Amino acid sequence: MHKLDWELYLLPFEQAVEEIKVKIKNIRNELRKRKEHSPIEFAVGRVKSIPSIYNKANRLQFPIDENICWEIRDIAGIRVICQFIDDIPAVVEMIRNRGDMRVYLEKDYVSTPKESGYRGYHLAVEYPIMMAGGQVTIPVEIQIRTLGMNFWATIEHSLNYKYEGIIPSDIRQRLFEAAKASYKLDSEMNNIRDEIKDAQAEFTKKEVPMESLLSLVELDLDVDAAMDAGSMNERTEEENDKR
Repeated sequence: MHKLDWELYLLPFEQAVEEIKVKIKNIRNELRKRKEHSPIEFAVGRVKSIPSIYNKANRLQFPIDENICWEIRDIAGIRVICQFIDDIPAVVEMIRNRGDMRVYLEKDYVSTPKESGYRGYHLAVEYPIMMAGGQVTIPVEIQIRTLGMNFWATIEHSLNYKYEGIIPSDIRQRLFEAAKASYKLDSEMNNIRDEIKDAQAEFTKKEVPMESLLSLVELDLDVDAAMDAGSMNERTEEENDKR
């Protein structure tokens, strides 16, 4: 087994991350220009560091070779952040329907959170990249979270790093409770958003159509004209009486 040239090996992963980030941001920008709701708040991405790849491979006892990316599927990672829980399935569907990547694995940690309390929706996709030597297909992991889920996951990741993967039980329990509180807040904000949308829809139904408004304006003009004509007739009659 020859030693990997990591700089060359990771090059398509770096390109994939940049391309997918641009494509996701373009979806968001297009929807906003159309004055439509965008389920995408923002997107970030990264390529796993070489020490992180080695650590994970050693922990899971994977051989370090050209196929390591199919064992460690998150060497290239994209994170899509949404405002609301209901935005997550919308983003998932967008990615499923794309012709430039193929979803081959899904993990729903939103409905079924991890033991730690973590929530998010993970998609493993095959993504083709055009390199100098031709097309190569690599795996990319796309994680979809709400702002609240992402905040919790960022803190949990930092604590895992600080405690070298062994977080004290009392802190772990508090993290778990914080995850539940975060999801409760996400759910409540989602419900509030839905109630506002329902109220707006009901208000729109009750609005007077433009045609009716124009008819009312025309009616007012006719009434005003009739009243003006009546006033002129009265003045004419008064002048005739005076004569």
